[in-house]
Amino acid sequence: MLIGDDFNQLFRTFEHTAFRLEVRESYNAPREVESFRRFRAGEPVDLSWAETWFNMIREATAEGRRFARVRVVSVPLSDYSRFGLWAAQRTSDAGEDIRYLPRDVAEQLGLPNHDYWLFDSRKLARMHFGEKDKFRGGEIITDAAEIVRHNYWRDVAQHHAIRRDEFEAKV
Repeated sequence: MLIGDDFNQLFRTFEHTAFRLEVRESYNAPREVESFRRFRAGEPVDLSWAETWFNMIREATAEGRRFARVRVVSVPLSDYSRFGLWAAQRTSDAGEDIRYLPRDVAEQLGLPNHDYWLFDSRKLARMHFGEKDKFRGGEIITDAAEIVRHNYWRDVAQHHAIRRDEFEAKV
């Protein structure tokens, strides 16, 4: 399992594409707890804690590398998903292609019920979460058939998902 700097190294070393499938209803990322609380309270939200992430996306995009993700969400949106949709505007502005797919559609399409990152269509990191939605680490999967299956799921998810701005207008 990769965690911390070892996991973050994956984002600094990919050559062409980094894709994420997100399927969980919520994530317990310690740095976003206060921002989420403020969002729910209708208070101004400070995302300065995520500036390193935004900068990394900007730099990768400027180098011709691509970040993309599909978020599988339940509709109507939970407070957490509404927060994620709101915050995704900043990530999109930085250069990440973020799309949304309703959970019932994802289930009909046979998409997996686990999160993963796929780097350059050949390096697969399956995400593992523990108690209270806390990230435990990324498991590097080397089995070629599994990597091909996750590439297929990426393609299906991206084909059926709706770009962030269009999704926001619909919900």
